[in-house]
Amino acid sequence: MPNSMTGYSISKHIDNSCEVACEIKSVNHRFLEISTKPNDLSNKLDIFIRNTLQKKLDRGAVDVRFKFNQTSVYSYAVNKKSLKNLRTLLSDLSIGDPKNISLSDIKNFPGIFESKQENQIPEAVFKKVFLNAFHGFMKDRSVEGEKIKKVFDKKIKKIALSQKRLEKAIPAVNKTRMSLLNSKINKLNVNLDPEKLNQEAALLILKHDVAEELERIIFHIDSMQKELSSKQSKGKKIDFILQELFRETSTLSVKLDKPSLKELALNMKLAVEEMREQAQNLE
Repeated sequence: MPNSMTGYSISKHIDNSCEVACEIKSVNHRFLEISTKPNDLSNKLDIFIRNTLQKKLDRGAVDVRFKFNQTSVYSYAVNKKSLKNLRTLLSDLSIGDPKNISLSDIKNFPGIFESKQENQIPEAVFKKVFLNAFHGFMKDRSVEGEKIKKVFDKKIKKIALSQKRLEKAIPAVNKTRMSLLNSKINKLNVNLDPEKLNQEAALLILKHDVAEELERIIFHIDSMQKELSSKQSKGKKIDFILQELFRETSTLSVKLDKPSLKELALNMKLAVEEMREQAQNLE
């Protein structure tokens, strides 16, 4: 079954210490392009995200965004060696009493008073939230792909019906063309070699013959249906088949001269063009 290149999902984790949300969305792109934010995610987590996506996706511009908040708990410490150096300096300069230095005295001296954020959100939490969002994201792409397939199925049925109608009509069209040719020759009241006349008639019918185009259209329709039903359906292959199908329907519309049949061919061409637009969304 085909997957759409467009998809969206969001997942959240909330506990007493933190709140983490992961949003994944994708749009059409010729290749697979992955973007992760914020930019200060750990290298290990970034690699995990990219590897997970690359294993399952072929095309699309994918944007992965994290938003998080946490309850901050800090630990504090005094660098005793730096403090000793400060006291020695103050003693040498005879500035105040080095033994009675307060926090307000030392807070502006770098390297003496240190604070450190103790709690950091575990990487496992980020991975869990990402994977939950990823599963929802893949499901959304699958659902969108199924919608596109239903559109394709309707268009294919329409083309196949028109193809059958044309196939049935062609023998009568050729017969009418021969009759008109003979009628015109009779009106000219000239003597022509019957063998030469038959050759010219055969060339005329061959020029307007669409049997090969109709046969190739059926072949391309069958190929399309097989690809759409495949577990490893590829948007690029579907697009290629549609290019071939568009070429055949274009030739068909040029060769046919009867208005009602020409309209059928043009409607087939339009249906193919509409599928080509939809195919741009397939992975």
